[in-house]
Amino acid sequence: MAKRAFITGITGQDGAYLAKFLLGKGYKVFGGYRRSSTRNFWRLHYLGVNVELIPMDLIDQSSILAALKVADPDEVYNLGAQSFVGASFDEAIATGEVCGLGVTRMLDSIHFFNPRIKFYQASTSEMYGLTPPPQNEKTVFSPQSPYAAAKLYGHWITQNYRTGYDMHASTGILFNHESPIRGIDFVTKKISDGVARIKLGYIPEMYLGNLEAKRDWGFAGDYVEAMWLMLQQSKPDDYVIATGEAHSVREFCEEAFSYVGLDYKKYVKQKQDFMRPLDVPHLLGDRSKAEKVLGWKPKVSFKELVRMMVDADLEKYQNPGKHSTQFLKHI
Repeated sequence: MAKRAFITGITGQDGAYLAKFLLGKGYKVFGGYRRSSTRNFWRLHYLGVNVELIPMDLIDQSSILAALKVADPDEVYNLGAQSFVGASFDEAIATGEVCGLGVTRMLDSIHFFNPRIKFYQASTSEMYGLTPPPQNEKTVFSPQSPYAAAKLYGHWITQNYRTGYDMHASTGILFNHESPIRGIDFVTKKISDGVARIKLGYIPEMYLGNLEAKRDWGFAGDYVEAMWLMLQQSKPDDYVIATGEAHSVREFCEEAFSYVGLDYKKYVKQKQDFMRPLDVPHLLGDRSKAEKVLGWKPKVSFKELVRMMVDADLEKYQNPGKHSTQFLKHI
């Protein structure tokens, strides 16, 4: 009998890649999505993913319980979040409701419905904030945004339910992971999309914030495998998932522009409006534990990731007839 998985946030980057991965493993996959006036399933369409979708909201516990009743899952992957760090400063309360208390509602619902369900919580490297790299599972947290603070609450409450109720609840402290279906609000997507438009003559230049911030960037398609591996272990735990390499935003620009034969210095301008009130200077993950226990390593290199994203955006603009209006609007 096929395993059943329920993914919150299935319309996001990670949710879509995870759904595709689990379907490849023979799972029956259900996805939770928040009702809105506009449908936002373009990532699933882009990856050719077909799953059963269930409306739910992480701020409404009754909808969570109803979704669990329909999905009756063996595994739950909680990826639903307000995941844009910059926006969390403007939407601090809403971010806390979803990224923090939303995790508690999900865990509480699982404990009530079926405490034997295996649970994965998507934590984030942003929780480390100003703590010097490299960062691992024992590194002290120092969140520098409402998003990071809310995620830290979700991280710790998952540990509380794991120890307090003996639940199989694991967390993945994922460092930055990108893909062709990354949202346009994220700096990597701004760069790859901007490079494509500049190369094709649509715009003369692009504007970014802090070019010196360093991040450990990997491919989202690699990282979802680590999520799955965590729930296949006999005991739940916390794992850092990272490449072990850090690159600055400036380096990302340089690689993306040089790939299409351009000098980024001629096209990239900094703008104060894009600077965060608090910024994290350097994130670099130590994945030793994940490699040892899970047998996980990233497959896609930094250079391959950048080129993959630029290629996808070039193709998008050069062959618009292949893509739906909704896809073009978002990607």
